[in-house]
Amino acid sequence: MVYLDNAATTQKPVQVLDAMRDFYIRHGGNVGRGIHELSIEATEILQKSRDNVARFINAKPEEIVFTYNATSSLNLVAQSWGADNLTSRDEIATTIMEHHSSVIPWMVVAKKTGADIAKAGITDEGLLDYDDFEDKVSEKTKVVALTHTSNVLGTVNDAERIAKLAHDNGALMVLDGAQSVPHMKVDVKKIGCDFMAFSGHKMLAPFGIGVLYGKKEILDETSPLLVGGGTVTSVSKDEITFVEPPEKFEGGTPNVGGAMGLATAIDYLEKIGMENVEKHEEELTAYALEKMSQIEGIEIYGPMDAKNKGGIVSFNMKDMQAHDVGTILNEQGIAVRSGHHCCLPLMKYLNINGSARASFYIYTTKEEIDCLVGVLKKFSELA
Repeated sequence: MVYLDNAATTQKPVQVLDAMRDFYIRHGGNVGRGIHELSIEATEILQKSRDNVARFINAKPEEIVFTYNATSSLNLVAQSWGADNLTSRDEIATTIMEHHSSVIPWMVVAKKTGADIAKAGITDEGLLDYDDFEDKVSEKTKVVALTHTSNVLGTVNDAERIAKLAHDNGALMVLDGAQSVPHMKVDVKKIGCDFMAFSGHKMLAPFGIGVLYGKKEILDETSPLLVGGGTVTSVSKDEITFVEPPEKFEGGTPNVGGAMGLATAIDYLEKIGMENVEKHEEELTAYALEKMSQIEGIEIYGPMDAKNKGGIVSFNMKDMQAHDVGTILNEQGIAVRSGHHCCLPLMKYLNINGSARASFYIYTTKEEIDCLVGVLKKFSELA
């Protein structure tokens, strides 16, 4: 199979699978639940995994909350911090290119609190309209929610610029890093975001492990969403005292094996070098854009300059539905994603029902892109 659906999930290296297998065979205790050896080992593994993640994005370990995925991370921010701090006098600024997981949690909280949502548009080239975004942000804005890299357009947004815009207006900046953290060097301190979410399975790690980064001083003031075992130091008839972050947000038994898998995936990526990962994808994207743009009857969405684009190329073929394109490609052994990609507002903005999407990662080759282009050319010839 030619696997070109890496924006949905990535394949797992044997090193990651071996590390997880080793945990479950040799260290299968529960964290913080006992003084026996297996429990102590599991607790140490979880902490070392947290340290690894923190180093990877230039954060402090106490600023790393383990979740199920990026969606659960973003919901935690919206339903905890957002629900506690937003009122009918406040506004949330975001963009039309957001993944549902980046915007729907805020829509739900806005409905409950009466806050308004403003969405910035995009340019004809598929770039974020920064002037429009600046017009959408004011002293009423309390939250700015931004996707770092669009999962449809591939557009890489200037997160540092938007974080400054948010802070200049007294707002928090929440970054969706699901499509950026696996593909480039992301430094949360340099960006200045207050929260950032990403998923392990999009960066060689297993399903079921995600990360929420939050500035320590903000996490201290944020209420936990999932409460119960492991989140409190004392409980009385009328009082609850929660533990310090990040554990106060990690109610119940954590996914220690998944955290170990994520830490191992980070080691794998760091050995390659994130600058090499980014360079490889930029070369692949430039190659794909050049070859695909020569196909008659194709429409490509998003920037046509690989320097402004992640390893994502969304497209439609003339007189063909996206699902039909995906189905026929699958019959030829080529895996792409087709549909609205959890971005219905963007689909409506582009005036399309959906698109096919090819997305690349560290193991993608130009030869695989040639396979895709070859089949798409046959579509064009038969049209």
